[in-house]
Amino acid sequence: MAKLTALKPMLYTRDLKGTIAFYTEVLGFTCGVFEESLGWASFEKDGIEMMACLPNAHIPFDTPVFTGSFYITTDDVDALWEEWKGKCHICYDIETFEYGMREFALYDNNGYLLQFGQEINQ
Repeated sequence: MAKLTALKPMLYTRDLKGTIAFYTEVLGFTCGVFEESLGWASFEKDGIEMMACLPNAHIPFDTPVFTGSFYITTDDVDALWEEWKGKCHICYDIETFEYGMREFALYDNNGYLLQFGQEINQ
């Protein structure tokens, strides 16, 4: 049986340079590859990898339509909150939830929802 080895979200955008800038300058990712001629980039932070690209002709695209969120776990959600709360469009402030997670959510420059959470000890 084949084993899955990674999940690397591909974010469609019409503003590739702006997306690279948001993830690197605001969230602290490192841009590993930027292929401007192909309209594609990848970025990484602490082993979390994401990609962004200009939509190709096979995929209809006017604006991001992803209806979920990208949920990223961390070992210090409060530190991330303090670092990013004044730099991003916030969906909801940091909060401890009854299901055992402390988390907050923000929107990237395209409108994609990013949630950051940390499991807490009860």
